[in-house]
Amino acid sequence: MPDDGPKWFTGGGWGALMETRSNNVLVGGIVLVLLGIIVAFAIWMAGSNGANEKKYDILFKTSVDGLAKGSQVTFSGVPVGKVEDIVVMPDQPELIRVRVSVKKDTPVLQGTTASIAGVGFTGVSQINLDGAVTGAPPIDQPGPFGLPLIPAKAGGLGAILNNAPALLDRLTTLTERLTDLLNPRNQKSISNILAHLDTISGALASRSGDIAATIADAHAAIQQAGDAAQKIGALADSTNQNVKPLLTNLNEAVDSAKHSMKNLDEAIDDAKPGLKAVSTQTVPAINQLVRDLADTAASLRALSGKLDNSGAGGLIGGPKLPDYKPRK
Repeated sequence: MPDDGPKWFTGGGWGALMETRSNNVLVGGIVLVLLGIIVAFAIWMAGSNGANEKKYDILFKTSVDGLAKGSQVTFSGVPVGKVEDIVVMPDQPELIRVRVSVKKDTPVLQGTTASIAGVGFTGVSQINLDGAVTGAPPIDQPGPFGLPLIPAKAGGLGAILNNAPALLDRLTTLTERLTDLLNPRNQKSISNILAHLDTISGALASRSGDIAATIADAHAAIQQAGDAAQKIGALADSTNQNVKPLLTNLNEAVDSAKHSMKNLDEAIDDAKPGLKAVSTQTVPAINQLVRDLADTAASLRALSGKLDNSGAGGLIGGPKLPDYKPRK
């Protein structure tokens, strides 16, 4: 019976198969070696780049529209790094954490701030770092997420877009108020005010000559007032010169009066003991003398009365009794 099986299992076919497999293994091995070399080079490059870079966190309260991983980071317009990660904070959804890596020699110092700016009209955004001050310490203190934190500020087109809703609301409110202000009634009032102003300005223009004359008179009056003030000042100076001698004499009189009062006070102080003796000794004696004089005067009046009534005999004996004659 003829053999209809495959012929490549013969000695020549098996050798070709083994050769093909050997070539495939060799090629696969070479490919794996190349892949290993590429991976090792990538790891080495990543480690090398990591050693030459610093990472920072930035917290934005505004929209980061146009920003993505790999977006450029510039320092005063010079490219220094890229964006590595953008995360919405779960517990604070109003905050966006952006992690950036910059060159190690980039002067990220105290005072440096980060802002988002658009790149042309492409819709792509980048992060700008600026505001560093010479001599300031670097930003190297770990923040709440383990990396130093660069303060964020709103600026450029991003700030305008973020504030656009509030600006539109204010513009709408302003337009409505202007519309209310310029209603037909107010327009009529404004027209009347303008007409009155026109009338007043015309009247003032027609009296411009009188106004000019009045201003000239006022100027002359002011000048005369200035002359009068100058004369009053001169008069005051002369009056002060005349008054000074009078004031000197008055001061001398006052000093003399003070000296006289002092002498009077001393005389009163010297007279006080005598006055005290008069009040304690002389006055009671005078009172007794007055009483004695009063008694003497009373006695003299009684004596005078006796002399008037009885004559001198009244002073010697008593009054003569009348003779008694019995009744018949």
